[in-house]
Amino acid sequence: IIAASAVGAAVASKLVIDDFGGSIIVLGTPAEEVFGGKIDMVEEGVFQEIDVAMIVHPDTRNIVTREVLACISLDVEFWGKAAHAAANPHQGINALEALILSFNSVNSLRQHIKEAARIHGIITNGGQAPNVVPEHSAAKFLIRAQDITYLEELKGKVLNCFLGASLATGARLEYNWGNKVYAPMKNNLTLAKLFCQNLESLGRHAEAFDPRFGLGSTDMGNVSQVVPSIHPSVAIASPEISLHTPEFALAAASEEGHRGLLDAAKAMAMTVVDILGLRETLDRIKQEFYSHG
Repeated sequence: IIAASAVGAAVASKLVIDDFGGSIIVLGTPAEEVFGGKIDMVEEGVFQEIDVAMIVHPDTRNIVTREVLACISLDVEFWGKAAHAAANPHQGINALEALILSFNSVNSLRQHIKEAARIHGIITNGGQAPNVVPEHSAAKFLIRAQDITYLEELKGKVLNCFLGASLATGARLEYNWGNKVYAPMKNNLTLAKLFCQNLESLGRHAEAFDPRFGLGSTDMGNVSQVVPSIHPSVAIASPEISLHTPEFALAAASEEGHRGLLDAAKAMAMTVVDILGLRETLDRIKQEFYSHG
């Protein structure tokens, strides 16, 4: 739906290019969910000559502006010493216990972090046999915050959880922060208002964003830091269905998903016409972008 609506919007917008001038570019940005493809593109200067960027995501609600959290990944490993868990446990250093202690420390930390911040992780290696003291354990975490400054502060607090567990258990800690930081979304409200008017003209009511129903991270946040951008969503499923589930995949392939795709394409194309048809509109969009840092 994301890709098809972008292509559809471009094809429709092309019909007015000869009248208004300008250009429409569809940028394929693979691996946004895991590898942050747009972050690489921003760093390579792909968006330098672009005036406005839009992307529409399927959702359970019609939302024009949303809060997106800054995010970084953390990979951790503990190295201990194997021993028979019954015959000579005193000779072992339990790498799994170090990881469990780290998780408990992170859970305690959650009481004392800002409300929108998020810390979540999974154990990817916890040992091979219950009768052997695990000599190796591993986990992957994501740390999120409303802004880059607090994300940096939170990184230090989270890392202390692992350093403390290493000191307490004697297990050696190795860690690697992800080499890409997902930036928060800098919503351009002038652009968002245009899109909202067009979306509502298609019969969709745009709801105000409620963080209870969907804080997340996206590399579109990085794009929004260098070019005026919006990242709205169109509803294709009922609110009780969660995104990134088999049920939501079925909704994407349904008639409602098809309608969402078309409405997303139409609303983006109509917004392009608004921008190209009146030079002052683009000036106002850019003025807002540069006046907000």
